[in-house]
Amino acid sequence: MSASAPALELDTAARLRASIGKLSRRLRPTAAGAAAGLTPTRISVLFTIARRGPIRLSELAQAEGLNPTMLSRVIADFAESGLVTRACDPGDRRAALVEATTAGRKLCDRMLGERTDVLEVALAALDDTDRRAVEQALPVLERLAHVLKDRRG
Repeated sequence: MSASAPALELDTAARLRASIGKLSRRLRPTAAGAAAGLTPTRISVLFTIARRGPIRLSELAQAEGLNPTMLSRVIADFAESGLVTRACDPGDRRAALVEATTAGRKLCDRMLGERTDVLEVALAALDDTDRRAVEQALPVLERLAHVLKDRRG
């Protein structure tokens, strides 16, 4: 946002950022993730592997903003727990690929289901006008997410 942006736009951006942050923090904890002993960082890594795998460790480290040493420990723990498999990249034997196992994908599905259930309950607590407003805002929020997709600080 430029220094000459109207105050309303700056206030809107700040309020939206704060609201998204609160929603994200309140949706992050899940019983399935806690039962598996996963921290928010480990949950994020597992979701990225499930969504984008098989994925090279270097690409995963970049996507998650983690240093390779920490990521190697996380992947080793996941492999030991049966959540991911690790293999040599057939195109470059020096590189490793990781992929979510069936157990890893099922865990991700359970966590996403819990988050969806929590949102459904919260949306049901809103009145019809507010629920419609959320529904009408979704296409704009989806476009905003797309605009921000490739942004790296």
